[in-house]
Amino acid sequence: MTRFVVCGETLIDLVESSTDVPTSFRSTWEALSAGGPMNSAVALGTLGAEVQFLGRLSGDSFGRQLREHVVKADVGLDLATESTQATSIAVVSLDDDGVASYVFHFHDTANFGWRPEELPALDAGDWLHIASLSCVVSPGNQVLLDWMPSVRSGVSYDINVRPTVITDPGEYWARVEPWLRAVGERDGILKASDVDIAFLAQAAGGSDPVEIVTGWVERYGLGLAVVTLGPDGSVAVEPGGAVTRVPGFPTEVVDTVGAGDTFMAGFLEARVEQELSLEESLRRGAAAASIVCSRQGAQPPTAAEVDALIARATHA
Repeated sequence: MTRFVVCGETLIDLVESSTDVPTSFRSTWEALSAGGPMNSAVALGTLGAEVQFLGRLSGDSFGRQLREHVVKADVGLDLATESTQATSIAVVSLDDDGVASYVFHFHDTANFGWRPEELPALDAGDWLHIASLSCVVSPGNQVLLDWMPSVRSGVSYDINVRPTVITDPGEYWARVEPWLRAVGERDGILKASDVDIAFLAQAAGGSDPVEIVTGWVERYGLGLAVVTLGPDGSVAVEPGGAVTRVPGFPTEVVDTVGAGDTFMAGFLEARVEQELSLEESLRRGAAAASIVCSRQGAQPPTAAEVDALIARATHA
């Protein structure tokens, strides 16, 4: 059985309550356990995979909440580090379609203080999934990048662009491109959304997301690139240009928080652990993402729930 090691940030999403009526003096916010990499780890654990979370967790009250959330999903914390720094916060706004945008509060928080001695040796029995802000926010991003040459496991990387953190596409691309090289050197898997690619394309060039990632696969030697397309499903590009497309699963969207993170968990569990076909793996990722969009926040489905949705869609 593959041991998934998911590396990256945790944080608390502050979401305005939908049940309490705000006033000019007082409003009520819900503090939800979040963070893209942590969401993927929890989703993998909920699907029944063996998972360790490699992150820096605060010892404050929010950190204790996050720790409990991770453990409840049967995700191990053997590789995690406890920090005296505070938990990162994201203030979440939802538009009329439930699509989330974020304003982050990161100064002197636990996620980004990586030291080389905190990072483990990973071998062929592991699969490293690394993602999001930990790969681009200083000073920890460079420590993680310097660690990559020692990693001997399979690797996947989710770009998960956050333009409110680094607003300049050129600067963002300069921090993402070294990760494409590092992942390509390991014949690894890249995951990005069409929105991620559109932002980076302002600096990297191109317009069509599939054409852009096809170029990345060839230029950086990636083993596979997967692009999520929101309600339109997903597409995968292999070396040589072969393209596999899978439609999305319609759902009544509550919000999109954790959709891409959950997609990647469903995809990796199917592709790496079960060794399913590329089309089947994309389908399981899309089904998992559809289910999480029908719930508040990143509350991922079980394998049985994914099976049931795919079965219903197949027989519809």
